[in-house]
Amino acid sequence: MPRRGAEAPLALLLAAAWLAQPLRGGYHGVSMFAVQNAQPDPCYDEHGLPRRCIPDFVNSAFGKEVKVSSTCGKPPSRYCVVTEKGDEQVRTCHLCNASDPKRAHPPSFLTDLNNPHNLTCWQSDSYVQYPHNVTLTLSLGKKFEVTYVSLQFCSPRPESMAIHKSMDYGKTWVPFQFYSTQCRKMYNKPSRAAITKQNEQEAVCTDSHTDVRPLSGGLIAFSTLDGRPTAHDFDNSPVLQDWVTATDIRVTFSRLHTFGDESEDDSELARDSYFYAVSDLQVGGRCKCNGHASRCVRDRDDSLVCDCKHNTAGPECDRCKPFHYDRPWQRATAREANECVGESRPRTLRHRRGEEPGRGAEGPGGEEEGGQREGSERHGDIQGHAKQGGEAHCHYCKEGFYRDLSKPISHRKACKECDCHPVGAAGQTCNQTTGQCPCKDGVTGITCNRCAKGYQQSRSPIAPCIKIPAAPPTTAASSAEEPADCDSYCKASKGKLKINMKKYCKKDYAVQIHVLKAEKNADWWKFTVNIISVYKQGSNRIRRGDQTLWIHSKDIACKCPKIKPMKKYLLLGNNEDSPDQSGIIADKSSLVIQWRDTWARRLRKFQQREKKGKCKKA
Repeated sequence: MPRRGAEAPLALLLAAAWLAQPLRGGYHGVSMFAVQNAQPDPCYDEHGLPRRCIPDFVNSAFGKEVKVSSTCGKPPSRYCVVTEKGDEQVRTCHLCNASDPKRAHPPSFLTDLNNPHNLTCWQSDSYVQYPHNVTLTLSLGKKFEVTYVSLQFCSPRPESMAIHKSMDYGKTWVPFQFYSTQCRKMYNKPSRAAITKQNEQEAVCTDSHTDVRPLSGGLIAFSTLDGRPTAHDFDNSPVLQDWVTATDIRVTFSRLHTFGDESEDDSELARDSYFYAVSDLQVGGRCKCNGHASRCVRDRDDSLVCDCKHNTAGPECDRCKPFHYDRPWQRATAREANECVGESRPRTLRHRRGEEPGRGAEGPGGEEEGGQREGSERHGDIQGHAKQGGEAHCHYCKEGFYRDLSKPISHRKACKECDCHPVGAAGQTCNQTTGQCPCKDGVTGITCNRCAKGYQQSRSPIAPCIKIPAAPPTTAASSAEEPADCDSYCKASKGKLKINMKKYCKKDYAVQIHVLKAEKNADWWKFTVNIISVYKQGSNRIRRGDQTLWIHSKDIACKCPKIKPMKKYLLLGNNEDSPDQSGIIADKSSLVIQWRDTWARRLRKFQQREKKGKCKKA
């Protein structure tokens, strides 16, 4: 934007014209006529009465330093990027060198300007695998009310990841959110636990956004208020006000996704392919000022503090200033400013405000829904800050908008509305560069407005798109090979579905699987499964990742084994030749039990005993 001078020859004429125009509050740059006529204060209405005011919504991570526990390139090291061409995986190797700017992947790339046409990615050392982890720690500089934390990945997303927050500048940390395919094992949390009024200030664990694919470009976006029962009444919920408050954010990558080839004899190339890489870290929110300030400024110590109004004081306007203790301090709300009252001021009935004509309804974060928020500059959808010299810089789009790169930043329509689908999107805040909304599982499109390939629409607003089931038949088909009496056919495999060392030793392989889909293939059912963990394998090397599981149609018809798509199972079976010489086979003698997280520890013990030769004695 052009610099505004204060020495124009026609200053008096321009000043007269300026004074005749209606003024809007909240712009914090220095006007050329700031001395003659300051901008109205957003914290007071046109009659001079106090009203709630809030700082602009910003990406509070932008340009800030991120402390990381691991970065590649010291010393220079090889890393390999995995791409897929059909069923084939191709590895292309490169050099990470911290001393070469063209080959470096420093932490500063996490919070620089995110340009999708020229991605810059921070990258960890290769194969920092569980139980070791990699942490990203961001200090916000003061208390913020955080709306979302998002990460855009250049590598596959982690198999397990945690987000923590601190409210005391990193002295103590509390969980914000967990992501894992094995919530119980990794974080001792149930997967997708219900959020109630009794536990809405607790972190939950979900297995969404933990797929190994996409191999690059995946997004994890955590919305702090999504699904919290009292979010609609945020003003009157001290629990949630405390829940969204943070001075620091820490992201912990706990476990890498792999394809199961990292333990093979020629595993060096595979291990160089597994690392964490992130192109963009965003923490969207507002400087916490409790409704008593419209901006944050630097104080004499260069600390970020609220520019407090309403006779309040403190870094967060969290107390009354001296000689204004005539009533207790309170947070401002949409209806009542709750300003602190001077001791000499008559105690009269305070002015209570309802919604003013022309103002949109305000959501939990305080921003108007629809229309231009009061306190924005000429471009209501562009955010910025005033530099020390007084020049205004509106250089990025506010929450709910993204840049239209076909227009200059000075254009009045430089930012477009996100328009995220109210059901398909996981939140209403899109990527401020690309406009991509965060989609729920199975949903696609830039606004998350349609189901992805292989998914169909459901009636649930929580999971609007579900996998198209290819369920195997529930009754015996008419094949001549299928036995007439399933009871006698399956008799050998019937019994208590329990796992013990003896059963473990008798089988050639033991794996945890997630059944993705099923399709009929001649006399066989072909299941696409994701192998989550391998606890035992025989001569056929079984790798983690997507595999084919074959079960004969007569076994499926008699429900031995009983297996359904979209479920997780423990599978113990024997090595046999599959119909297409790839994948694994299960039959009526296989043990297929719906998975429980408590089994992981027991199976690891069986593994250790087998290595010590205990299976020969079992």
